[in-house]
Amino acid sequence: MKCPVGQLGGGHGTGPGTMRAVPPPTGEQFVLVDGDQHAVVTEVGATLRAYGVGTSPVCWGFDEGEIAGGGRGQVLAPWPNRLEDGTYRFGGIEGNAALDEPARRNAIHGLVRWLPWRLEARDDASVRLSWVLHPQPAYPFRMRLAVEYSLGPEGLAVSTTATNEGGGPAPFGLGFHPYLAPGVAGVEGTFLVLPARRRLLLDERGLPAGSEAVAGTAWADLVSLPAGGGGGAVLGRRCLDDCFGDLVTDDDGRWRVRLLPGERAAGEVVLWADAAFGWLMCFTGDTLPGGDRRRGVAVEPMTCPPNALRSGEGLLSLDPGQSFSASWGIAPAGPEGRRAVGDRQAGARRRSARRQGPPRFGSRGSPARPAPHR
Repeated sequence: MKCPVGQLGGGHGTGPGTMRAVPPPTGEQFVLVDGDQHAVVTEVGATLRAYGVGTSPVCWGFDEGEIAGGGRGQVLAPWPNRLEDGTYRFGGIEGNAALDEPARRNAIHGLVRWLPWRLEARDDASVRLSWVLHPQPAYPFRMRLAVEYSLGPEGLAVSTTATNEGGGPAPFGLGFHPYLAPGVAGVEGTFLVLPARRRLLLDERGLPAGSEAVAGTAWADLVSLPAGGGGGAVLGRRCLDDCFGDLVTDDDGRWRVRLLPGERAAGEVVLWADAAFGWLMCFTGDTLPGGDRRRGVAVEPMTCPPNALRSGEGLLSLDPGQSFSASWGIAPAGPEGRRAVGDRQAGARRRSARRQGPPRFGSRGSPARPAPHR
């Protein structure tokens, strides 16, 4: 059975007085439904436009007649976050990307956010979209991407596969940009728990200039580690546009960020990601324009930190024909505020993801993953 989709228009009448229907700016709307869960994924950017349970939004999304302002719900590839001066070199090949953050002279969030993705498969509760990035000045490599969104008993799950279809090694990074809805208490009243041991130090351009342990800093109360001493805190007036690393996973290999609409409030939402996502960006939307300011809390899983195409930190190198896969998702609160579904390891002993190579911040080498580019 086909799910309903958003009005695309299709008014082909040409008679006098006939008005041409205009499709939404984000193209076809793929509506997913599973019980009382519902989500909308768009053709443009394979973007998660909306996700909710019943009448309650889980994500801060946008209307069908809008574009994805502030990066809401977008796929960030072949690099997430910022790229200094829009230039890099990989294997002797130069890349030159447009500066779409001109005030800071950065390229930002990759190349696929505004492109019309191809529908590969769908049913009532899932959709899979794909796109092939062909060689171009910004990315002189060929990479096939496939993203699948699915609803189920554990909430929303998002899986991605990237495959190098070129003739030589290709650099790759991946991220996603969902905003979690803060509830009636707003961002100020939101209780946030992070699983991070370290925080990147960013300069005025939002580019890494070092890192520090979270313990003993102003961010220590947000983390759930004994070394941080907090176990989470109300955000209040603090402004976040920060990248965290050295993320601690539970026994199932996933790290988790927890958001509640207030301290001791019911309705916990959990955003989880597997260990392929070694970095996490948190953004409270303070620099967004007008009425969008501080409307949601962006929790962005990333496989590499900002500027990875230049620094090589966490950057993947895929050989011809090699694929890389990663998953993340959102477990919304169940009825009457019970623990979020899918969060089976909430009380389990935490452990750090295994790493190999030098014990420096951000090392992501693993026999099961493509070798990081240095």
